Amino acid sequence: MFPDIVPELKERMPDLRGTLEANVSSVPLSWFRTGGPAKVLFTPADEDDLAYFLSRLDVAVPVLVVGLGSNLLIRDGGWPGVLIRLGKRFAEVNVEPSLRARAGAGAPDVKVARAAAEAGIAGLSFLRGIPGAIGGALRMNGGAYGGETKDVLVAARGVTRSGERVTYTNAEMGFTYRHCGVPDDVIFTEALFEGRPGDPAEILAEMNAITDARASTQPVNTRTGGSTFKNPPGKKAWELIDAAGCRGLRIGDAQVSELHCNFLINHGSATASEIEQLGEEVRRRVRENSGVELQWEIKRVGMA
Repeated sequence: MFPDIVPELKERMPDLRGTLEANVSSVPLSWFRTGGPAKVLFTPADEDDLAYFLSRLDVAVPVLVVGLGSNLLIRDGGWPGVLIRLGKRFAEVNVEPSLRARAGAGAPDVKVARAAAEAGIAGLSFLRGIPGAIGGALRMNGGAYGGETKDVLVAARGVTRSGERVTYTNAEMGFTYRHCGVPDDVIFTEALFEGRPGDPAEILAEMNAITDARASTQPVNTRTGGSTFKNPPGKKAWELIDAAGCRGLRIGDAQVSELHCNFLINHGSATASEIEQLGEEVRRRVRENSGVELQWEIKRVGMA
């Protein structure tokens, strides 16, 4: 447990409208369903509330943003600062003229894909294959099934660590493979996407095909964090992991998926430490077998 700083924060922020909670378990906040507590959990009421909070928060206090928690491993010692969870006001999706869709950073990727499909906006179907929220797609240039965020993004909004509102065009995002060049302390709040004309029935059929493909090749509906490692240039991480004999490898209740070995699974009682140890063992074996150094795609944060 961490010292309770919520009373101090409330005193410094009398006009705060969002909720502050001390020593909140992070277990329900990530798909792995493991990890230690967050010193403070803040759920802002809206973007103005988020900016106000950040402008009055001591810069020495670490901040971490959580969306759906699908690509996150919070270590067993917990998060020693403020964990910010983007709530319902950040999950809105609205279709606009000119084949555009505006989405809050907390909106599930699949929700954006579905809204675009129903409006006859093609090009965003790939979002159906990403098990996360728009904020994560912006931060990591999320992609799947032939599409990437950089292909459809017009602009993104966010708030800096000091509470300043900022906007980035697609070119200013500095997109590369599973990465964007925006400073790490910027919290994305909204994205504007643009697609191309399409037939709703055809787009929905494409999304259904993606759903079927995921179900047959990935361990969906399990306690996992999505793809564990980035694909090295010209190679596929899962093939390297399989060739190194890691399919099904297990440490405690943490296991390399037998269905898709670039996924790690918590079978129920795995600690964050066991999951991370398993990932590091996979990296070691791949390095010894192929000479390739796998890079984590899952974000690992907090205290061991």
